[in-house]
Amino acid sequence: MLKINARDVKALIEALIAWDEVKPGQVGKRRVFHRYGLIGTSKDRVFTAIIYGIARRQGLIDRIIAKTCCNPRELDKPTLMLLRALVYEKYFGSGRNSNVYLSLAKYGPLVVGELIKHTSRVDDIGLLVRRIDELDYKPSKGVEELEFKYNTPYWFIEKLVEMLGWSEALEFLEATSKPPLLSFRVNTLKTTVEEVLEELEKEGYIVSRSKYVETVVKVHGPFNYSSSKLLREGKIIPQDDASALASIVLDPKPGMTVVDMCAAPGGKTTHIAELMRNQGRIIAFELFRDRARRLKLMLRRTGVRIAEVHVMDARKAVDVLGEGVADRVLLDPPCSSTGALAKHPEAKWRLSKETLEKLVRLQRELLEVAVKLLKPRGRLLYTTCSVLKEENEDNIEWILGRYEGVLRIVELKKPFDQGFIPGTMRAWPHRHGVTGFFYALLEKKD
Repeated sequence: MLKINARDVKALIEALIAWDEVKPGQVGKRRVFHRYGLIGTSKDRVFTAIIYGIARRQGLIDRIIAKTCCNPRELDKPTLMLLRALVYEKYFGSGRNSNVYLSLAKYGPLVVGELIKHTSRVDDIGLLVRRIDELDYKPSKGVEELEFKYNTPYWFIEKLVEMLGWSEALEFLEATSKPPLLSFRVNTLKTTVEEVLEELEKEGYIVSRSKYVETVVKVHGPFNYSSSKLLREGKIIPQDDASALASIVLDPKPGMTVVDMCAAPGGKTTHIAELMRNQGRIIAFELFRDRARRLKLMLRRTGVRIAEVHVMDARKAVDVLGEGVADRVLLDPPCSSTGALAKHPEAKWRLSKETLEKLVRLQRELLEVAVKLLKPRGRLLYTTCSVLKEENEDNIEWILGRYEGVLRIVELKKPFDQGFIPGTMRAWPHRHGVTGFFYALLEKKD
């Protein structure tokens, strides 16, 4: 039996907080586990499974907390993460008699008191823990029961059924309920696919090649990010097939001027530079300083010399660059991430109709700027990792209507399926085994 002490409980709670606050969450989790010496241990595997399990069921877990204990929104982060871990273990994990659950209940209040620097509240936290332990939750008939069964908000189930029909909607939910294979794009500025495959196999990994993007390789099983020489030297970049295809669809050429409007973490920016053979100019915008720092680090590590990073809101790009400056514009805006639920399962519980409306407003503001940046006969790729029509086809219809006679759709036919507007394209998790992506390539007329 795995022995878990107070220090382990503290590591798990801190890792859950880091998962919530650092993007991508895996990076924050690894930092915490590295600090506590857990990387590669049996506790690493057990705790990682718990963290992923909580992320996949976050909305349900918070509902159970609300019905048996207290309002999750009124809790400090350490207390909330302790209760989430307890609820997960009790209802979805190893059960209330497991060593993990018993250790969380025993050490959790003291650990949380230490983290929030209020040891006087240990008894109050202990009371919340006992309420979770004593009270049992049962979903009510109807909507709640459906959400519990499919681990998905009912409004999102309705959206899927509207687009795909009931049986295919269930296929989508099933496909996104399992962690995907790890994918890496080979940086051909520094190496070849054959060399990378050979090196990964030497390191003991089972690897395969993408059937959609020839420079993407897939690793079967866990991957040691912290010790990977290939990652450290910028020879591979974490990126899956559907994401890597975006830069290929954009088709940047050496010598062009390309604007990447929402650039971090940099997978597409570095790929564009690779396709341009490091000749030309890439202007990358990123709003957040911490993400911009990671973007610059990736550019240096991958050997990209032609990209400049502007730490600012891309909606102000015209103020800096002027109009009609770009041969190519890539717009991969903030979105609901509903195509990437296998990697970011918590996204479906964070999204609401209200936040979706805000996202769509932002996407349309960015689209307008993107059109203004284009030269005549320049091309704009609008792409998201969302499966919702509101963020995809509806936005394309809106921008075509707003710039009637100015823009045309450049038809995309392969390798994925046609979108709900002819000429656009969609990748689906359940049909293609990749992240759900939408692609619309627009050209500005002379």
